[in-house]
Amino acid sequence: MRVSGVLRFLALVFALVSTWIFIRSYISLNAKTIRLPRWLTGLVTKEIPVMRAKCGLAKPCPKEFFAFKISSGAANVVGPTMCFENQVIMSPVKNNVGRGLNIALVNGTTGMVLTQKCFDMYSGEVKLLVKFLKEIPEGALVLVASYDDPGTRLNDETRKLLSSLGSSYAKQLGFRDSWVFLGAKDLKDKSPFEQFLKNNPDTNKYEGWPELLELEGCVPRKIP
Repeated sequence: MRVSGVLRFLALVFALVSTWIFIRSYISLNAKTIRLPRWLTGLVTKEIPVMRAKCGLAKPCPKEFFAFKISSGAANVVGPTMCFENQVIMSPVKNNVGRGLNIALVNGTTGMVLTQKCFDMYSGEVKLLVKFLKEIPEGALVLVASYDDPGTRLNDETRKLLSSLGSSYAKQLGFRDSWVFLGAKDLKDKSPFEQFLKNNPDTNKYEGWPELLELEGCVPRKIP
């Protein structure tokens, strides 16, 4: 009995040792000894590029179109942001936005940024805005975003000039309204790129201000 018990014990030990050696040898195999077919290797190692649309749009714009995104300011806390063809033109980070109307001009054919300025419509000089609007060159795209108060200083002349750019809401723009707009000089029809939200104590998202507005899309290189 003792001899048979010892033999069974030795057999068990041998089996365990053999199994351990086999597993260790299998795990330690060099990865180079594992060969995959060339076509399978290509599929495994090839990286699939992730398409990122310009200005964060959901999908890329057609070839003859420019991508843009305009965000109005949030109350009097966060300034507006403008992106055109993946270039941030105006933003709080760039420190080139201000209370009132923030306006950028872009060449409608090349997409090159021409200029960007902000006009204080609460306590600033409206004549500066009038001069700027009258000097907009032919073929320029006009991007506009409100911040805090875009309408207190507006007069009939400025409203008419903004309307001539294709705006449908310039005539009713008032104290602390939210407005985002893209138009062009002497646009024949009203621009399809515009959003407007009236300052209303009953519907305002922020205390004293309506909610932030965002406008994005693809604009043709030349607006007819």
